[in-house]
Amino acid sequence: MAKLYNDLAVFVAVAREGSFTKAAARLNVSQSALSQTIKNLEERLGLRLLARTSRNISATEAGERLLASLGPRFEEIDAELDSLMHLRERPAGRIAVTSSQHAAETILWPVLETFLREYPEVKIEVIVDAAMVDLVAERFDAGVRLGEQVEKDMIAMRIGPDLRMAVVGSPSYFEKQGLPVTPEDLTRHNCINIRMPTSKAINAWEFEKAGKVVNVRVDGQAVFNSGSLRINAALTGLGIAYMLEDYAQPYIEDGRLVRVLEDWCPPFPGYHLYYPSRRQHSPAFVLLLNALRYRA
Repeated sequence: MAKLYNDLAVFVAVAREGSFTKAAARLNVSQSALSQTIKNLEERLGLRLLARTSRNISATEAGERLLASLGPRFEEIDAELDSLMHLRERPAGRIAVTSSQHAAETILWPVLETFLREYPEVKIEVIVDAAMVDLVAERFDAGVRLGEQVEKDMIAMRIGPDLRMAVVGSPSYFEKQGLPVTPEDLTRHNCINIRMPTSKAINAWEFEKAGKVVNVRVDGQAVFNSGSLRINAALTGLGIAYMLEDYAQPYIEDGRLVRVLEDWCPPFPGYHLYYPSRRQHSPAFVLLLNALRYRA
């Protein structure tokens, strides 16, 4: 059946061009191959389809009827194939991304809200996980983490601005306990600690000023691995919290939290999207990269 389809397509091309030479150039095959194809088709049908003269080629009555019947159908097939090629070039498919909660909310979602509407055939799955995962083993296309966390064998692209940490407490807490002036002063305060979700450790609070790095291990009544719980604890006056600046900023602006040691909290590299260098990327993934790329 496939051979018959190809032979009929050759007949249509030759009949329309009225020339083996022109048809051969259009189909990118030799004239002798076309002539043999037409001969085989005529023998199969038992009909003469083309009348050959020294100057040109014209369709016989049978050939005219066959051309009139097949021509529009081949045009429809060509049009549909063009449509399918266009569909293939449109961005489509699934993209799986692993991300931290903060990055998903502040970086990914503002972009995806527009991206998903613009490309309705693209499906994006964002899995929030604080742990660094093996992208290949877990079948993720990309991950989002802080720049300093990205493994060296990955391609990393910046997708967000620098970040800063903030040390905050409620006005009522500082009225009772006083303001810390240096990072070391925190050891005398009730600090709301952070249990890291990946290592399960309680890390030291990191500070830097004028090239001097100070890591302080603090203590207090409460330990959380949730940013919202740390904020709530700080708002109630329980103690001092250490968190990403943008979590605390709205409460600092409305006066419910007071920021201290700001000069000890320099900016650090923000979020990066990372992915394996060896992968071939789909058009949809390339579009997502461009949409997420950070432009200062």
